[in-house]
Order: sequence, then C-alpha cells, then structure tokens
Amino acid sequence: MAKLKQRKVETLRWRGGRLQMIDQRILPTRFRYLAYRNAREVAEGIRSMVVRGAPAIGVAAAYGVALEALRLARKTKNGKQFARQLEKGISLLAKSRPTAINLFWALNRMRKVWNKNSGMKLTKLAARLLHEAREIHEEDIRINQAMGRHGARLLKSGMRVLTHCNAGALATAGHGTALGVIRSAVEAGKKISVFADETRPFLQGARLTAWEMVQEGIPVTVITDNIAGHLMARGEIDVVIVGTDRVAANGDVANKIGTYMVAVLARRHGIPFYVACPQSSIDLKTSHGNQIPIEERNPLEVVGHGKIRWAAKGISVRNPAFDVTPAELVTGIIHEGGVIWRPGRKGIQRALQK
Repeated sequence: MAKLKQRKVETLRWRGGRLQMIDQRILPTRFRYLAYRNAREVAEGIRSMVVRGAPAIGVAAAYGVALEALRLARKTKNGKQFARQLEKGISLLAKSRPTAINLFWALNRMRKVWNKNSGMKLTKLAARLLHEAREIHEEDIRINQAMGRHGARLLKSGMRVLTHCNAGALATAGHGTALGVIRSAVEAGKKISVFADETRPFLQGARLTAWEMVQEGIPVTVITDNIAGHLMARGEIDVVIVGTDRVAANGDVANKIGTYMVAVLARRHGIPFYVACPQSSIDLKTSHGNQIPIEERNPLEVVGHGKIRWAAKGISVRNPAFDVTPAELVTGIIHEGGVIWRPGRKGIQRALQK
C-alpha cells in the first residue's frame, strides 16, 4: 500500500502505539495533539469535539476499535472475555455522536474484519484491526482527493465560495470534502476566495475553516451567519459548497445547523448549492431526512464561552447541532465517483452501483 504524501494539516496520526488527534476545541489560539489509548478515551474525544466532522469521526472510531483490541490482547488470553470487552468498547464509540453516519459505517467495517478473523490469535487479530484502521485512514485521504478533482471542475477562476461549518482537512483524515474541492481548484491554478460563515455556536467556520485557509494561503473572509443573505443579494457570492454528516436515500442532507437557511437563500438568489461527501456518508437505510437523528448539544455552548456568559440565567435553550436540507435545494452531490446532479433516489443508487 503506497503511503500518501503528508498534508499540511494532519488531523489524526498514529504515534508510539497511540492515536493522536488535534484538539480542535482550542484552535486557532493554541495547537496541540492529545493522545488516546482505548475506546473509552476515543469515544470521549469524539463526544467532546476534540475531533469532529463525519469522515474524521469515522477514522477516529476505527482507531478506537483497534486500540481497544490491542489493549485487550495484552490483558487477556480468554477469547470470550476479549469479545465481551471489545463489544463494550464498540458500543461506547457508537453512542458518542448520533448524526454522523460515517461513525457507524467505520464501526461496521471494523466489526466485519473482526468476525472474518475471529479465529486468529488475539495479538494477530488486534494487529489486523489496526491495519484496517490505517487503511480507512489513508483511504479517506484518497477519496477526498478524488472528490476534490471532480468538484474543482465546477469552479471557475475568480469565484467567491461560501461554506458553512468546517469541511476541511480537520473534518477528515486530510484534504477535506468541501474545502478539499476548494484546495483542488487552487492547486489547479484557479484563483478562489472563500467566505466562511462563523457557524454558531461552536464557531467551526471562524475558528477552523479560517485557520485552514490561512495555512494554505487561500484568501478567506469570516462572516457572521446572518450576513450570507445580504452578500448573496449584492452578488458577492458565486457558489456554496458544504459538507454533510449524512445523506438520506432520497438526497436530503444533514449538515451543521444553519445549512438549511443557506440553501434556501442560495435558491432564492439562483446560486448553485453543492454538497461534498464520500459515498460512506450516504445512508440508504434512512429513507428521508426527517428520519436522521439530530444531536442536541449542551445549552452552555449557546449562552456563553469559557467563563464568559452573555445570556440571562433562567432561560430555556435549544441547541441542535444539525439541520436537514431537502434534496430539492441541492444542485449536486460531489463524491469520489463524480457528481450526482439534482440528487434523488435513482441518481444516488446509480452512483453507488458504479
């Protein structure tokens, strides 16, 4: 297996028998890696948003399974005890965040490898699971690069691209989905500038997307979430590209809260609205977007930040992490095999069968 060239942003990495992940909660003011030793720790890293973005969550979960298998293989020679404890570890990972389908896709893939090789010595089985996690890691980068090449063809030099949340290298194993399209267009010699929605309340756009674009030398302007319509009306945005945590079988798209409003505004102003995602984010078992589980996060993310509180005490708070954009508002889904135009059931099924 050929080793892929190292990216400027290495979201996850394997070092010294541990999974290391960039702590995305403290970017851009500080940069650090945190190390993880078992499934419980990785599940907490996913839940607390040390790592976020559907593809990156999937890769992290795969490593979480491998870490747990390695830990158990050192502790026990009892196959039944190993299986019980590994199952508990997988269950913890599955409960970490409910909306990102890549989490469950990765866990299912690791489980298949476990089942296929269950007759191996435990140490060899654990090594085989680590090999699979590494393959998922590098495969994600290859997929993102392929997606980027397809999407770059849709962008003309001079275009101003609006994106919502962070769908870059930090949300994947590397290169990115929505930002991967932008990166690939820039690598092809096109002059592209980015508008990054702030993305309340966790500020993934202001903190993470803007940071990534600065690392790459791509012009970026941060705007608050309620400015997008104003800029569209003034003709200052040419195209919208976002990522997704899950695509339903009918083409409905779950992405960071606020995406639906951006899609409605884009349709009102005749602006193309693209979604970039790997095929692993497409969930054929979920028929419509209203069946996608929407994570509700801690109210404290809305009422303040750190030790600063700006909302009155005694109030109620709603903090859904995602919303659903109907397929009819999506111009095309960019994936590793090409573009699904005006996505619907038939188009999605055809794309997955190729």
